[in-house]
Formats: sequence, structure tokens, C-alpha cells
Amino acid sequence: MATAPAPSNLPIFYKDLVPLSSVDHADWKARPLDRADFLINQHAVPLTSDEFVPASRFYPIVFSAGENPVPLALMGMNEGVNTFVDAEGKLINPVYVPAYIRRYPFLLARLRPDSEELSLCFDPTADAIGKFDEGDALFDDAKPSEATNAILQFCQNFEESGQRTGMFVEELKKADLLMDGEVAIQQEGNPQPFVYRGFQMVDENKLRELRGDVLRKMMQNGMLPLIFAHLFSLQLMREVFAEQVKSGKMPQVTEAPTA
Repeated sequence: MATAPAPSNLPIFYKDLVPLSSVDHADWKARPLDRADFLINQHAVPLTSDEFVPASRFYPIVFSAGENPVPLALMGMNEGVNTFVDAEGKLINPVYVPAYIRRYPFLLARLRPDSEELSLCFDPTADAIGKFDEGDALFDDAKPSEATNAILQFCQNFEESGQRTGMFVEELKKADLLMDGEVAIQQEGNPQPFVYRGFQMVDENKLRELRGDVLRKMMQNGMLPLIFAHLFSLQLMREVFAEQVKSGKMPQVTEAPTA
């Protein structure tokens, strides 16, 4: 039987990864979750560039630090804090839910390092899949069910979005538009502002100085609206910070990394 990637290489949320099998999981079902325990202490979630516009209405969008930046939707300003879910992992208000969250507990993964083929896998520790009385059957006469085909299609669409996101970030880097981000938020009654670093953002000054042909290309390929969605969303950092203050989940120091 094929072996899934080593747990040490697993992305966030996933505690284990098992290939979906018509033999081992013939009578298993998938059911929707009314809560997301895995989100309770997660302050940043990966975001695809396809989601920038809808996500920018609710979350600050930043890029992770390092040589290979990843877009992130901030659900809290400090590690271990999520202002969008309650103590049980239920959404406090109706918001756009990033595809990365909606994909869980499923994932397309390469089972062998020498193969390019991706297989549908899942996290067996999740409550969304198992031998349940209720839910959608994953197999019908040893063949993938309609529900499984829909899950597979969603995961394939996510992978394609991830590729487009990678190209988007590469274009940002090529144009030298990413800079180290910093935001200072002054809390009433606190003499020192809270300073957040450890993330990247688009440099507005360099954006304004781009050559006309580069800007025209970014407009034609759809990059420019995504860049503006990212920049506009940064204003939401103060709203997320205010939610942390309201919930009493504030750091004890005035400097804290955000991603």
C-alpha cells in the first residue's frame, strides 16, 4: 500500500495524512463540520491570489517572510490568537472562509518522491471523515462517489489556484515590489504602540515608480487589482487588533511578529 508523506512535512492543520482507499475506506463517510477546532489557535491561514478580492473585505492580507513568500489571511495579530472563531472553533460572524480551510481534511499529495502523480489523501484525526451513520458515502460499489468526485475537483482547483498564486508572487519578486512590513498600533492607555513585524507587503512607493509597460502588463494579466486588494486590506489590521483588545487576548509585550 502507498505511503503518505511523512508527518513532519505536513502543512498546517494536518496531524496525519492517509491516502483515500476504496478498500480501506469503502464504508466511510464525509460529513460537514459545525466547528473548526483546528482554527482556535491559528492566527494566519494561507490564501490563494484568486481569493484576494473576497478575502480583503474581512482579513488583512500579508505575505510571509523569507525567500518564498506565501499570501496569508490574518485571523489574529498574534500567534495563538484567532479573533474570528469562539472558544469552540465556531465562526463568530459570517465571513469569507479561505479555500485552505474549506479543503480540510482533504489534500492532494505526492505519495512517492519519484512520481508527479497526486493522490487524494485526508487527515484521519479529523471528525469530518470516518465510519459514520450520517454523511456522504465516499465510495459506491468500490468507485468514488459523487461526493468524492466533488472533493477531488475542489482539491484540483485549489492546486491550480496555488500554481497561479506562485506565479503571482514570482512576478511581485521580479518587479522587486515586496518589502519587509511593519505596523504600529497605539492602544489607548498604553504609552508604547504595539509594533508588528515579521511579514512582507507590497511597497507602494515602488509600485508608483514602475515603468508604464510593466504597469500595463500587470493590469492586463489581472495582477493590479489583486495588489490593490492586498494594500486596502491592511487597514483591517487595526480592526483585528481591536477585536483582540475586546476579547482580552493581548500580548504582554509591545513588539510581536505577525506571521
